[in-house]
Amino acid sequence: MIARCCLLSGLAALMLASPCFAQNAPAQPPAAGQPAPEDSPRRFWQATLPGGHYMVALDRITSISQQTYLLDGAVVVHEIDVDTVGQALARFYFLEPVKSPSSAANQIIERGREILEKEGERSGTDVATMVVKKYPETTHAKCLEYRLERAEDLDALYKSLREAWESGKGRKFTLK
Repeated sequence: MIARCCLLSGLAALMLASPCFAQNAPAQPPAAGQPAPEDSPRRFWQATLPGGHYMVALDRITSISQQTYLLDGAVVVHEIDVDTVGQALARFYFLEPVKSPSSAANQIIERGREILEKEGERSGTDVATMVVKKYPETTHAKCLEYRLERAEDLDALYKSLREAWESGKGRKFTLK
């Protein structure tokens, strides 16, 4: 009878103590390959550019691409696209006039660029980073566009984006 009473007392003590231990157990991180709990902070990639700001959750990106193509036979477009689970496609691009074998044509192109820069300075507009659209051919619904001034900046942006997406660690990319 005493043994039975001690056994019941011991079981009762264990049952009462068990909930206390469960409440104080430290949270375990998710196993490799398992999604993080919903309340954990998302990681973001952010780009702050002269033409605006773009921010995306890394777990919402479905693809990134980098391509170069010829537009209207006169402009080479270097472009990066970021596709997401949402409805907006982000495009970052750099425009470069096609080089002509004629030095006179290249001088005309350069003079045109100088005139645009001076007009932009006069009006307070940064023409070099303004998005270029030719209605209706280059207008796309739900497309966010950012124009960069230099090819090197576009390459650096792609590197930052790719490394953030591959590592799952947020990053900030800034151009002034």
